[in-house]
This record gives sequence, C-alpha cells and structure tokens, in this order.
Amino acid sequence: MLLIRPIQGSDFPALMTMARESGAGFTSLPLCENKLTQKIVHSEDSFNADVQAPGDQGYLFVLEDTLSGEILGVSGIEASVGLANPLYHFHKSTMVHQCKELDIFNPVEVLTLGNDYTGVSEICTLFLREPFRVGLNGRFLSKVRFMFMAEHPKRFSKLVIAEMRGAAGEDGQPPFWSWLRKSFLNMEFSKADYLIGVGNKGFIADLMPRYPIYVDLLPEAARDTIGQVHENTVPALKLLENEGFMHRGYVDLFDAGPTVEAQLKQIKSVRQSHRARVVINHDPLQCKGTSQLAVSNCDSKEFRATVSDECRLDTETHSLMMSPAMADLLKVTNGDSVRYLNLDKGAK
Repeated sequence: MLLIRPIQGSDFPALMTMARESGAGFTSLPLCENKLTQKIVHSEDSFNADVQAPGDQGYLFVLEDTLSGEILGVSGIEASVGLANPLYHFHKSTMVHQCKELDIFNPVEVLTLGNDYTGVSEICTLFLREPFRVGLNGRFLSKVRFMFMAEHPKRFSKLVIAEMRGAAGEDGQPPFWSWLRKSFLNMEFSKADYLIGVGNKGFIADLMPRYPIYVDLLPEAARDTIGQVHENTVPALKLLENEGFMHRGYVDLFDAGPTVEAQLKQIKSVRQSHRARVVINHDPLQCKGTSQLAVSNCDSKEFRATVSDECRLDTETHSLMMSPAMADLLKVTNGDSVRYLNLDKGAK
C-alpha cells in the first residue's frame, strides 16, 4: 500500500537521493547534507509542536511504498514564510506614461522587487521520483497537504502560495537568469540556486535592482519566459490551477517562474475533503468502494494517509468502512474520525 507520513531521520538517504534527482532550480531541496538534516529535524519539531497560530514551522511528508519500504516522493508546507529569512519576488505590473499636451498615453510593464508575501503559507518541495510518476501518485502527494491543512487550519495562514519552477533554455539555464547575471549578479546560476536553498539571501538585498525594471528593455528570450513554467512543472501547475490557484503577477527572482496563490478555505481539496467515522470490517467485498479515496487520520504528530478503493463511504451515516489492514496503516480504530477526499474528481 501507499503511505504518506511525516518525514523522519531514517529518511535522510532518500531525501538526499531526491535532492540529486531534482536538479538545479529546485531550491527547496538543496544538495547540502547539513541543510537537509536541518529540514528533517525542523519538520519533526513542527509536527510535534502544539501550534495555535502559524509561525516558523515547516512540514515535510514522504510517500512510502509499504511493501518495499522505498520512498517514492516528498512534499511540504511552510506555515509562514519570510519570517526568519526575507522572501523576495518580482511583481509584474503596469505603469502609465502619459503626456496630455502631446496626446500620448503609453502603458508599460515593469518588474518591482518586493516582499509582499511575507507571513503567508507556502506549499512546496513537491517531488515525485521519475519511475513513480504514474497513476494517482502525483495527485495524492500534492493533495494530501490540503487535507492536512483542512484538518489543522490554525497552523496555517488564510493565504497559501506556491512558487513554480521557471522555464529553462536548451542548455538548462533560465533565459531570465542569463540577463540578470549579466546585469546585476556575477555568479553562476548553480551558486545562486544553492545560496537560496540554504537560506543565505543577503546578497539579494545587496545586489538586486532597487528600482522598477522596464520589461520592454529586457532581451526577448528573458522577456518571453516571465511567468512561464519549466516543462517538468506543467503537471504540477495544472493540479494547482484545478485547485483554484491563480497567478497575480508575482514571479521568481532568478528564473521568473510564476508564484500562484489561493485562499486556504477556497482551495478545492480543502472544500471537498470531509470527516467520517471509522467502521472496521473484515469482509473485503463489503469494504470495496467505487472511487479512489485519499484517507488520512486526524492527528498531527502521527499523521498518516493512504489511497485506496478498498474502503466504502456511507454519506448518510458519515462513516467509512475499511479493512483492519487499512485501519492499522492509518493508526485508527472503530469510531475514530478520518478525513477523506475523492481523488477521482477532476481526474482526466
């Protein structure tokens, strides 16, 4: 069976493997042993904490094949970004140059550096290893975060964002970065990417432009990729757009990938996930359902989630019939509450 649970210390080798496989530009998985170890410890502390309001918590979930014990993917949530380290974005907006005397009205697009998303929650670190990008794995790994947020809303901000990886050229380098490096930063993309990943952002305030940048003055290749995603990120963006996330002009500093946002209570999987009471049944035929359901327990410290059609939902009694094996996996017993979400909804 597939199991999503909080990351733990023994998952470090798997996390290092995913950091290598994710490649440059995936700043939330830096190829740095110390930083990844810190992320695991921080996540363990966050899941164990008694939280009444969002703060400097970070939650990492891993997707495990319980038969092989192999870790297939990882996803995460930052409860409140920009508190310990500034979170910078460019915001693309329109500035008007007007001269009534000459009857000239000229709207121009500009990029402005800012910290407008300070304090919001961020879903991040979604990475599914390539051999396992099949079926509902990616959808399950993404949506389970919204189930956790729906169950524990006090831990998160009312606004949720996601930073999407920006478009890259044939050489693997973002065209936007090529212009930025030449104009402002004398360093390789891999170095800047690494510094961001380990939380060293001081150089941004020191070296980045302090005034609006006129988009029309950028090289065409850089201009055309503003707000565009990497080809490998297209499925993730579509999942979030289906959840109700929208792009409001904010882009990444280095690759110009879009940052999308949504109100927590308006996210589709938050609205469509519901609680039910556990009923354990030893007859597999009676437990057989008609849809693939993601089901999680309602705990934070011992959070567990799985996906299966081997459970039957009774909407009239608000109960979910499941096998003893599934109940054991979720660490629940008869009468306990679980949260469920139909993964077939919105499927292609």
